[in-house]
Amino acid sequence: MRPGLSFLLALLFFIGQAAADLWDVGLPLPSSSSSSFPGVDSGSSYSSSLSSGDRSSVSQLFSNVTGSVDDRGTCHCSVSLPDTTFPVDRVERLEFTAHVLSEKFEKELSKVKEYVQLISVYEKKLLNLTVRIETMEKDTISYTELDFQLIKVEVKEMEKLVIQLKESFSGSSEIVDQLEVEIRNMTLLVEKLETLDKNNVLAIRKEIVALKNKLKECEASKGGNTPGVHPSLTPGSCGHGGVVNISKPSVVQLNWRGFSYKYGAWGRDYSSQHPNKELYWVAPLNTDGRLLEYYRLYNTMDDLLLYVNARELRITYGQGSGTAVYNNNMYVNLYNTGNIARINLTTNSVAVSRTLPNAAYNNRFSYANVAWQDIDFAVDENGLWVIYSTEASTGNMVISKLNDTTLQVLNTWYTKQYKPSASNAFMVCGVLYATRTLNTRAEEIFYYYDTNTGKEGKLDIVMLKMQEKVQSINYNPFDRKLYVYNDGYLLNYDLFVLQKPQ
Repeated sequence: MRPGLSFLLALLFFIGQAAADLWDVGLPLPSSSSSSFPGVDSGSSYSSSLSSGDRSSVSQLFSNVTGSVDDRGTCHCSVSLPDTTFPVDRVERLEFTAHVLSEKFEKELSKVKEYVQLISVYEKKLLNLTVRIETMEKDTISYTELDFQLIKVEVKEMEKLVIQLKESFSGSSEIVDQLEVEIRNMTLLVEKLETLDKNNVLAIRKEIVALKNKLKECEASKGGNTPGVHPSLTPGSCGHGGVVNISKPSVVQLNWRGFSYKYGAWGRDYSSQHPNKELYWVAPLNTDGRLLEYYRLYNTMDDLLLYVNARELRITYGQGSGTAVYNNNMYVNLYNTGNIARINLTTNSVAVSRTLPNAAYNNRFSYANVAWQDIDFAVDENGLWVIYSTEASTGNMVISKLNDTTLQVLNTWYTKQYKPSASNAFMVCGVLYATRTLNTRAEEIFYYYDTNTGKEGKLDIVMLKMQEKVQSINYNPFDRKLYVYNDGYLLNYDLFVLQKPQ
């Protein structure tokens, strides 16, 4: 039933009720036809019993009253109501206007909801930027002009959004105004950091880079009889004496999903056929620290830094931070099983999966402080490896060389190092290097196992970090860097190796 018709029926009911009330006080019912009232004689008047005020009210309600008495003494009278025709057309217009206003209100309400969601997203971005700028203020990391440019780009995006919001909002816009003030303060802070002269950070960093280059040239030009630290051998070459040092961390950025995604892995794809190919991948786990569901691929480091031109892909079966990428394939531990899988990055589909023989899984022997990483893939100059433990090894590390296409185990080595006492591990030229936590700001590469000779031993290479826990370490043979996922932050390090005497 239409709202206008409902209103009309209600009004008619009200008129009927009013007529009933008039009957109760002894008045004749108004009607356009004759009505009779038994017991009233021809000489009497129905208004005689009313006061003068009542008669005045009645005379206002009715007019043109005529009557007659039949032979039985019954009074018949005709009453004509005043001209009070109900304005149906006006009510319908009112109903239509109300409907149009309701639709407009719903449309504006949906816009407000959308803006509220956008504001929430950009509030989180502001928090992330605040964390990064606070870190810069503390001067605990090295950073470049690109870091400032990246922050400027993000702030500019938020400024544009706030302008759009202000143009679209009508009425109170207190939240938007507050956001605008915060963004303006952020812009001023970035500019202040960038132009700060008392520390002269950027100029000093450029001088340090120049000095490093001079040292490299010096090292390369001096006699070949003295072994030394040499970071720039031919990419993919194993003509060195192993890892002897590591650089300070370079903070690339916070992972693309945000500060809450503390677990995950990242790195650069390596292929012996195309060693200089650039393909960077970032795979944060869900906030449960277990499920690998989304990952992104970038064709250049600049794309990764600027969050542009990314391919975002989804799977529903990855587990833990032990992921690695080799020759355009991602290798993962399948969720809630001891199985391993190769995912084709072009099609985002599982190409091969099989059980890793005797491997413990589901937190039986994961790394210290990092859950769900019982099975850890690694890539080096020799190809694809997997690091894990078995019940037979009583939790000690087991290293297996894999066929990167079929995932068949080609060879296996058993170490004496208990896996849960190490914080993570990686492979370089067939040598396993394990790390452990020294404190909240440093790790130590403390153990090695050489699969080429079967030898193992202790090391003491200090590895600084940004946050407390290291979730994954991936090595790339081409640039000889470690790609470290550190409580949601993406770090990389240069490895230094011992040059063999010629």
